[in-house]
Amino acid sequence: MDEAVRRADGLIDPTVSYQSDNQLVIEGELRRPPDEAYEELQRRFVNTNLVPLLQETEDGRPALVLARKNKLPEPAQTTRRAWVNLALLLATLATTTWAGALHEGVNLLAEPGRIMAGLPYALALMLILGAHELGHYFTARRYGIDVSLPYFIPIPFALGTFGAFIKMKSLSPTRRAAFDVAVAGPLAGLAVAVPALLIGLQYSEVASTGQAPPMMMGGADAGSSLLFALLAKIALGEAVLEGHRLVLHPVAFAGWLGLLVTALNLMPVGQLDGGHMAHALLGRRRAYSAGVATLVALVILGLFVWGGLLFWALIIYFIAGTRDAPPLNDVSRLDRGRVVLGALAFALLLLILLSVPPGLYASFGIHSPYL
Repeated sequence: MDEAVRRADGLIDPTVSYQSDNQLVIEGELRRPPDEAYEELQRRFVNTNLVPLLQETEDGRPALVLARKNKLPEPAQTTRRAWVNLALLLATLATTTWAGALHEGVNLLAEPGRIMAGLPYALALMLILGAHELGHYFTARRYGIDVSLPYFIPIPFALGTFGAFIKMKSLSPTRRAAFDVAVAGPLAGLAVAVPALLIGLQYSEVASTGQAPPMMMGGADAGSSLLFALLAKIALGEAVLEGHRLVLHPVAFAGWLGLLVTALNLMPVGQLDGGHMAHALLGRRRAYSAGVATLVALVILGLFVWGGLLFWALIIYFIAGTRDAPPLNDVSRLDRGRVVLGALAFALLLLILLSVPPGLYASFGIHSPYL
């Protein structure tokens, strides 16, 4: 390790150094700006079996971590099994078509000729999920991050799918890259979900509370989300004043699910998109605290407001944990534009999750679920 220390000479003023988990950690003050220092570290260690990482200590100071390459995520194999992704895509298209038809009261096993009954929902939902994951995929590729194609998850009941995911097979180079990859998915998915919702709402019906189906069957409360209420008012105009329960067209139902998927992913917890964004914005320690606080808030709301949030808190914890993988350079800060974009993304999370309060009823002209 003495040779490794010599290679880092002139880039960091060491205050303490130690070995941890077969890694050499050198804490101190950087002698150059973080981006410049990391580029030089990469150049100096390019032909070694060590990978330099710039990380933050528990008290927020810079630390150079020299890790052996076999301790980091392995790069992807050169031969990618794209047929697996394609098979899952086709299977999910089939299960979402089946689910969409059932929502319309059609059993495709008994009436296979009525497949068109399920396609509007299936195609809209697949486009939303696909746009979300491809947003991650293409942004990751732009930064040279090794990433898989999207894996769709088919299920033969309920909504027809548990969503989709991509596998990150190498670490992000910087906080900027981690932020851009994380935020690209929700924005891309939202760019499809909002038009789908606006189009589908024009073919949806306003119904009394007693006539509307439950949410999982295409029913929705126009006041259950500030953003949804705004879109309903734009699409339906004065018609939405007739009642606050909607019977959603299949395309609108897919768009509404797209909003919920966006909100779920924007939660600032662990390995969710919002968790990666919080890490890039706040740093590792504060992002961890934000994630724990979010889970605690969900549990409290689940105990006193709506019990279903306990289920979602559990799902989020097991899916995302409370920590994410840090980028190689976890010291550089985000620029002002990305900070503003991150703040807007988390504001969007609140717009999706918060119901229309009674005090805004007159402004929206939409019934509040609290009334």
